[in-house]
Amino acid sequence: MEKKQEENGVCSAESIDGSLDVWSCQNSDSSSADHLVVMVHGILGSTDDWKFGADQFVKKLPDKVFVHCSEKNVSALTLDGVDVMGERLATEVLDIIQKKPNIRKISFVAHSLGGLAARYAIGKLYKPANLEDLNDSLADTSEKPPKGTICGLEAVNFITVATPHLGSMGNKQVPFLFGFSSIEKVAGLIIHWIFKRTGRHLFLKDEDEGKPPLLRRMVEDSGDCHFISALRVFQRRVAYSNVGHDHVVGWKTASIRRDSELPKWEDSLNEKYPHIVYEELCKACDAEDIPEGENHSDDIEEEMIKGLSSVSWEKVDVSFHSSRQRFAAHSVIQVKNEDMHIEGADVIEHIIDHFHA
Repeated sequence: MEKKQEENGVCSAESIDGSLDVWSCQNSDSSSADHLVVMVHGILGSTDDWKFGADQFVKKLPDKVFVHCSEKNVSALTLDGVDVMGERLATEVLDIIQKKPNIRKISFVAHSLGGLAARYAIGKLYKPANLEDLNDSLADTSEKPPKGTICGLEAVNFITVATPHLGSMGNKQVPFLFGFSSIEKVAGLIIHWIFKRTGRHLFLKDEDEGKPPLLRRMVEDSGDCHFISALRVFQRRVAYSNVGHDHVVGWKTASIRRDSELPKWEDSLNEKYPHIVYEELCKACDAEDIPEGENHSDDIEEEMIKGLSSVSWEKVDVSFHSSRQRFAAHSVIQVKNEDMHIEGADVIEHIIDHFHA
């Protein structure tokens, strides 16, 4: 049974299992919308965390997008591990596509831990280019070789918001640990008591059966999981990160940078987006392309940066340093709660304005 609501031309349906879909109430718009936007919440989150963002997407792109706020990993289910979350999310996406046969494109917008679950899910959903199509394209040199797809759909935007791409182990990756190595080491030893299997993944403490930690494996194709090939098929990959006051996910890990690559930023770049303080397009780098003079004390972190940097990224840095809500920056950047975190609305607007529909 679904509970349907209509407000300002935006329809939403929340089912008894907690799923939330958002689309335009205009029949002409909803029938032409062929772009599935999957929004994924973070740790201990729920579908409501992206409600504001989902509503804004449909208001601005009413005839183009159908938004689904993921519900298969709500609340304590986020503690089951990144791989389990990713498997559930992949199954959820396949279920949606079966119910929406008009869908032709797919994008992901994910907050915090949800970005890692989304990266795992697309690794499972990736389909390489059809061999027959590839042979045809080779015969016709005027066309580019076909790319792979995400479960048969054109992959467009892969957007993460304050996601710990490099995990939470290492200096200042979790700011509330204050950057003290002794505290960080203790946290790495006890984190599984609080965040269970997910904590072990985030702190790279899951070296089971001689395999590298899961987050290290997720920067390359591994077995039947095509993690990097899946990222590569998206038209664009974007990482939004807080430059400060995010006490959960540090700037480096959210922006996939080394210490020496963290930019100097200005108070604001644009009146329309007052909290966007720096933007750059990072082209794909060769594995050997390392900044001169960089001290790589953490080899596994360096390996993750290299792997993820083998594809291009748009990096958008955000600051709420002058905001009344700055100490809740991890939630404000997502507008997790419209009443409490509305100062992050310009970040959502930036996401939508630059979205390839």
